Amino acid sequence: MAAASRRASTVPNAAASADTGVGSGFGASAPVAAILTYRDDTRIFRGNRDNFIDLLRTAKEEGVNAYIVAQDDLDVRARTLKGYVYSPSKKKWVLGDRPFPDVVYNRIPYRKFEQLPEVQNVINDCLSHPNIRFFNPSFFSKWSLFEWLSESRLTRKHIPETVRLGGLGDFARLVRKHRNVYLKPVKGKAGKGIMKVQQLAPKKHAAGNGGSGYKLTCQSAGGVESMTFDSITAMYDTVKRYMDGKEYIAQQGISLASAGGRPFDLRALVQKNAKGEWRVSGIGARVAGASSITTHVPRGGSIGDPTKLLATVFGATAGRAILKQARETALVLASQIEKGSGHTLGEMSMDLGVDTTGKLWFFEANSKPMKFDEPHIRQTSLRRLVRFWKYLVAADRPEPTARVRAKRSRSRGERGAAKRRDR
Repeated sequence: MAAASRRASTVPNAAASADTGVGSGFGASAPVAAILTYRDDTRIFRGNRDNFIDLLRTAKEEGVNAYIVAQDDLDVRARTLKGYVYSPSKKKWVLGDRPFPDVVYNRIPYRKFEQLPEVQNVINDCLSHPNIRFFNPSFFSKWSLFEWLSESRLTRKHIPETVRLGGLGDFARLVRKHRNVYLKPVKGKAGKGIMKVQQLAPKKHAAGNGGSGYKLTCQSAGGVESMTFDSITAMYDTVKRYMDGKEYIAQQGISLASAGGRPFDLRALVQKNAKGEWRVSGIGARVAGASSITTHVPRGGSIGDPTKLLATVFGATAGRAILKQARETALVLASQIEKGSGHTLGEMSMDLGVDTTGKLWFFEANSKPMKFDEPHIRQTSLRRLVRFWKYLVAADRPEPTARVRAKRSRSRGERGAAKRRDR
């Protein structure tokens, strides 16, 4: 999109320097953060704009000069960048010249955008730039997550048996071994494309299901569809059609704890704090919909209170213990995922299952968490994220030399003497 076209959708560039809205009004010494997103021919930039406004407002409160930058405006060779801030008074996004960033926060919203060559070039430029702190460089691959977590005995015990679905042999082995098996796209999001395989009890399929021994349930954007099969081979032909050439994993199904007849799992938001240490910003619960095979809210799931749900199933005391263990486990998992990724990570959300015995299981993690609907988690997450940006900047700044420290000490002494003379 041409620059003239971009400006036509915003307040004119001349207004940028005078704007006092969200993301403006900082001194030259303030840390600078650019929130990276994607621009296409349909809009000035993609992504959740309410989330961006909240981030810019929190950054301003924390003394961080933050703005939104599209991939084609992030030139690491430039001294300044074209970036957007939000003007509450005009209710518009303002495009203007912004300082070169200390931190770049990757919020490219979709894998298909992130994998474009021009976007990969921008990400690699940021990763290799000596003065840019860049974290969470990409979406996670489901298969990579399980590979990383299987490398540590501390995390291996929390992952269901998982294989890369390479053909009928992998599929058949897992289906025969486990009563329930989930098939998940390696690069999937929000439950789209997930399939569930169930072994039907002999008396059930013999008594009127046409002799079918397996039930396949497929979840797509259009809804949920179920069908039954006599054999694994026949079922796999349908599975391949639904896979549509995409990479999938096959995973042992876990018998989740249920409340009111509906299974639920936990959603943990794990972020680094102002000291660069992993902390749990909050844990919510998601309850499966009446006909859904997952707990994802976009697929019919609903939000629940984890304390109440766990207490209903396990009792108040045991429920509190499970929630405490979930917090501790989430930190261990996050640390191992970061180690496996080989990159600096600053946040992730993760899905944790609690089975009928109270054991915790890891299902997946998202390197670009969506907004949590729970207000207390939301507020903590915004503040913690921005303070991590500040940590990244401060951690990379060199310690002052002895000469500079001495000069600062003399300056403080002279200012103190001047104040005493004024009194």
